Amino acid sequence: MTTSTVLVAGATGDLGQRIVRELLRHDTLVRVLTRPGSGRAQKVFGGADRVQVREAVYTDHAGLVSALSGVDTVISAVSGARPVIIDAQRSLLAAAIEAGVARFIPSDYSADYRRVTPGSNRNFELRRDFAAELDAAPLRVTSVLNGAFADMLTGQAPMILFSRRRVLYWSSADQILDFTTKDDVARVVALVALDKDAPRVVEVAGDRVTARSVARSMTELTGKPFALQWAGTTGTLSAMGRIGRRFSKDKEGTFPAWQGMQYFFSMFSGQAELRHVDNHRYGPHRWTSVRDVLQGHLARTTADR
Repeated sequence: MTTSTVLVAGATGDLGQRIVRELLRHDTLVRVLTRPGSGRAQKVFGGADRVQVREAVYTDHAGLVSALSGVDTVISAVSGARPVIIDAQRSLLAAAIEAGVARFIPSDYSADYRRVTPGSNRNFELRRDFAAELDAAPLRVTSVLNGAFADMLTGQAPMILFSRRRVLYWSSADQILDFTTKDDVARVVALVALDKDAPRVVEVAGDRVTARSVARSMTELTGKPFALQWAGTTGTLSAMGRIGRRFSKDKEGTFPAWQGMQYFFSMFSGQAELRHVDNHRYGPHRWTSVRDVLQGHLARTTADR
């Protein structure tokens, strides 16, 4: 059996490191792409068996082609706004095509961006724009859609107000929300990279919850009542996101506050809900639930006091 060579762009990031770890559970050689002189990739992966570090900048086409030579699959785990999701990935795709790479996994790892209203979610629209280029490319492409990262519920995504014992919702407390932990996403990405028959899109959801079920879980886990709090309609949330973006000084950040509003609009409106979840594609697996994530967070918080 031939060993697969997989290159990971964005490998030193949070999700990227998890993807590399999962790839190394299989018979793979892993290359990580890093900027010349960065030193971080060597620090993170320098002592790892079966990991090669390749240096190149995205504006150096010849350097990228050289780094991708002999690679079977490219996994992009880069994070950012247009200069990254469109420009850098476009350069990576062009180099992959010239280097003869067979497969490409873009940095999607999100809810379903294909049906969102134009102007309602910048990060989703960037992914949709790049997807059009991927669909025209002469190689196999697989996007992994996983809803939102469940890890964000412990603080980064302000849906659960822990100190006030409230769970926010917009329009409906019974809207289905898709969440998957970063570890579970990384596992799926690694398996997709080794799956030559993977379809154009693989949808997974580690858990599918509602604001109502999250409030119930928090009540059960803490023994204290967590109440639902209506925060407005999704239309109001969308308007707030547009206003926040217009007046924000952070228009090119990866996840400014207004982008969080746009993400919640996409989820609570139902536009970004996953429709074809296939959690069993790669066999039995114990997915980490939202309740598991919250229980772990509460245990760590208690231990730190």
